[in-house]
Order: sequence, then C-alpha cells, then structure tokens
Amino acid sequence: MKKVYTSPHRDYRRHAAREDEISFRIMEAESDLWITVVRAADSPALRALAASVLRETRSVIAGWIHGDAEFGHSLTPVTVPESAPDIIRNMADAARLMGVGPMACVAGAVAGAIAKRLAMESPECLVENGGDTMLYSTRERVAALLGNPETGAQLGLVLRPEDFPLSLCASSAFIGHSLSLGKGDLAVARAKDPCLADAAATAYCNMLKKPADVRKAAARAERESQAPEAIDGIFVQCGDAMALWGAMELTPLA
Repeated sequence: MKKVYTSPHRDYRRHAAREDEISFRIMEAESDLWITVVRAADSPALRALAASVLRETRSVIAGWIHGDAEFGHSLTPVTVPESAPDIIRNMADAARLMGVGPMACVAGAVAGAIAKRLAMESPECLVENGGDTMLYSTRERVAALLGNPETGAQLGLVLRPEDFPLSLCASSAFIGHSLSLGKGDLAVARAKDPCLADAAATAYCNMLKKPADVRKAAARAERESQAPEAIDGIFVQCGDAMALWGAMELTPLA
C-alpha cells in the first residue's frame, strides 16, 4: 500500500521567499497559511491584518455551516440563496461547475480572501494554504509541483508576470489530510478564481484511479474549457503517468 504523508512539517515552504521578500506563518484552528510579501511591506500591522482577515473569513464560513449543515458535509454540489455571503456563493458556484461539494473549495477560498486584501499593501503577495495558493506578482516565478515528498519536487510550473493574479490549487490522495476519492499522486489546477482552481483540483484528482486515467482527466479539462467559466490548465500525475492541458509551462528543477 502506498504511503500517505500527513506530517504538519511542510519543508517546501523554506524555498518560497527571495532576498527582498519575507515569509511568515499564520494559523487559526485547521488553517495553516504561509504568506510571502515584499520585505519593505512587512510589519506587525500587516501580519495582524492577515490574521484578522483569516479569522473573519473562517467566521463567515463557520457561521454559514452552523445554519446549513449540508454545505459543510456534502460531497456533491449544493444550492445557496442569492443572499448568502459572497464567499459562500463563490464556493457553491465553483463546486457546482466541477461537480464536487462546496468544502472542496474552502482552502482556496481562504487563501484568495487573504491574498486579495494583502495585495493592497504589497505588490508581491503569495498566500499558500496547504497546497492551495493565490498569487499576486509582478515577476516571473516557478511553482514547484510536489508529486512525491520522498523524492522532492522535480518539475516546476513557469508563471509569467502577465499571468498574475492567478490561483494554483493541488489535490492528492497521498499528501495531506484532505479527502480524495481517487488514487492520484497529484492534480494541480490553474485558474484566476481560487475557488474554481480548488474545486477543479479535487474533481480531477478524484478521477485518478489508475495511471491511464490521467488522459481522461486532461480530456475532461479540454472539453470543459469551452464553458464561460473554466480553468486555464491542469497537471495530473498517477503512478508513473503524467498529463497536462492548457497554460501549463513545465520546467525541470535542479
């Protein structure tokens, strides 16, 4: 049986910041975020702002679940009223598009809310929430694709300055605590909307039962690209098979 990696020690975070950037961690209950901003913008006030937005965002989601338990437990799309908070409607809409439950979007939604606010203070703002990220940047960057923690990341995704802001969200049957209905090593989805990227990563990883399924996932992404709201690209890995579709420029990592 394949090993499942659930360690809270996220070694990949050590490689996030450049010389003129600084990274810091904020935590609240289950949320564990790694935030990178320009060093000149870093201050106790900015860190307090990040923590405040995290608490507020979690409070809105928890409050909604308290009154709508189905939202918190369903593995399939649910309907919410137009009067629901924006983040709740965004999660429900993205989940409906990808055919998953709304909580499949929660990590991306939280990362997106914090990054959107902090980007007002720092032109470089990267918020990672357990493999689900929202990125604002003016620079070319490379995002590592971690399919196997034992070997480390061997491939990276090239991101150009004109690509930002964007979200990259990951799902795996073997890394982390999140539920996956498949057996995929890694599914990464790219989109402007972090809720959509997170829902898509979950949906495509759920499809990966055997190596041959990577082609099916890529074909599905291509079909769904015709929709008005669609992801920009995916990378999927299952065993010794990989596939990608869309705006996914890979590069080997040293």
